[in-house]
Amino acid sequence: MMQARNRFLLLVVGGAAALAILSLSIQFFNLMPSVPGLDDRQYQPVEGGPVMGKSRKRVFPVLRSHTEEPEPVSEAYGYCNMPNRSEQAWEGHSPADYRLLSVQVMIRHGDRYPLYSIPKTKRPNIDCTLSVNRQHSHPLLTGFISHMGRGGRGHWDSPLSSVPRLPNHSSCEIGELTQTGVVQHLRNGQLLREAYRHHNLLPPDWAPRQVWIETTGKSRTLQSGLAFLYGLLPDFDWTKLTVRHQWSTLFCSGACDCPARNKYLDEEQRRQYRLRVANNELERTYAEMARTLGLPTRQLRAANPIDSLLCHLCHGIPFPCVPPSDGGTGGCLTMTQFAVIRKQQLDDEVDRRRVGLYRKYAVLAMYPYLNRTASKMERVARASETGRPARPGGEEVFSLSSAHDVTVAPLLSALGLERLSFPRFAARVVFELWKSPPSAQPKRKGSKGGKGGEKARDGEVFIRVLYNGEDVTFHTTFCRSHNRHGSQPLCPLGNFLSYVRRDMFSVVDATSYQEACYRRPG
Repeated sequence: MMQARNRFLLLVVGGAAALAILSLSIQFFNLMPSVPGLDDRQYQPVEGGPVMGKSRKRVFPVLRSHTEEPEPVSEAYGYCNMPNRSEQAWEGHSPADYRLLSVQVMIRHGDRYPLYSIPKTKRPNIDCTLSVNRQHSHPLLTGFISHMGRGGRGHWDSPLSSVPRLPNHSSCEIGELTQTGVVQHLRNGQLLREAYRHHNLLPPDWAPRQVWIETTGKSRTLQSGLAFLYGLLPDFDWTKLTVRHQWSTLFCSGACDCPARNKYLDEEQRRQYRLRVANNELERTYAEMARTLGLPTRQLRAANPIDSLLCHLCHGIPFPCVPPSDGGTGGCLTMTQFAVIRKQQLDDEVDRRRVGLYRKYAVLAMYPYLNRTASKMERVARASETGRPARPGGEEVFSLSSAHDVTVAPLLSALGLERLSFPRFAARVVFELWKSPPSAQPKRKGSKGGKGGEKARDGEVFIRVLYNGEDVTFHTTFCRSHNRHGSQPLCPLGNFLSYVRRDMFSVVDATSYQEACYRRPG
């Protein structure tokens, strides 16, 4: 009897121990961060991003396939890009001993107050002043607020000198950057500071010409750019900084005149309209929402309710409710209605790629920016060969363009990255320029760089493109066919230069920007 009892107790204790181990294991694996397309052995999950060994093994993300329909509400939360989640950043990773020559970044502004309001509803109650005691906050926020107060020491293009450097309304104004938007870009800048810390991209005594920052005249892009820059270079020297104004959201500088581009855009907008009105579920949803609010359906549709509803979703504010009045049934707008509108937007992305008009528009819209990007990289590459910059004071080794969704979306399309998700708040596109070490490969008689499978020449230059921290270089049109598993682990800069100067115009059956712009679209 005693032996049986002892065996029973042993089984109980052993079973309890096994359950405890199983429970702990489940908790552990659920808490482990995961990155799509990564082999767990290739990184160590730590705050601020992965830690890679000397070899810096290449990692290629799995892009979202639109054959797998995203659940509209979950996708919308990703669009919010709330800064309370961990994030992997693959900027700054390269084969061993490669040298980083320059970085050019385009960002979308951070979280903002809606541009549209829903008639007959209360506007979302959001405070657009900055406070370290309010969610979301950041360790750099106090220093950022103080540093912006000294911005008068900087140099500003005249349209920007009167734009506030901080959001400052206790009740947000239309389109104003929120504290969340500021924090998103403080985090972005800090992520890149950590990524480039060991590459000596900018010396402590960097010259004014080495840092370039440009923005549109909207306060949300200016403030986002300054937050990003402060995260990258805390307490930067204002006297060295010139903030330049881009009057066009396409950042096309002096090359904005392109009649064909506008015609492609007009055709694309007509396609959007036809797809929208053919969606019976969407039309029923708008009619149902209009009856709740006591509005004509056309007026509600024109008010773009998704913009305001996204703000409610991102900030955890209940959707608007109204009492019965003026012919309206009263009630609350619902998550189901939101999901229908959001799904139509996602369906539109798929149809947009299928038809191809937007791609043609995007190539012409973003050529001026891409050409400037290519020219900057080429100058930096030449300076690295001669040891002497072409311009007095040095070349631009870090450039920041603070823009809008209508800038970043065509940029992705022009690069052939249409399968990527629509630019979320605080999205970032990063162009890195790398140079191989002199001893990377032995020189061979007659060898040439820039072709897949050939060996890298001494000191050859390469480009990487990253989107929201993911390396998407080999998904771009100009490097999709490059043998990334060969002896050249990065994409030759020559591929990018040829694409921007000639190959990208094949989508509009032209060989140059001028020819494409002034010939009637077919």
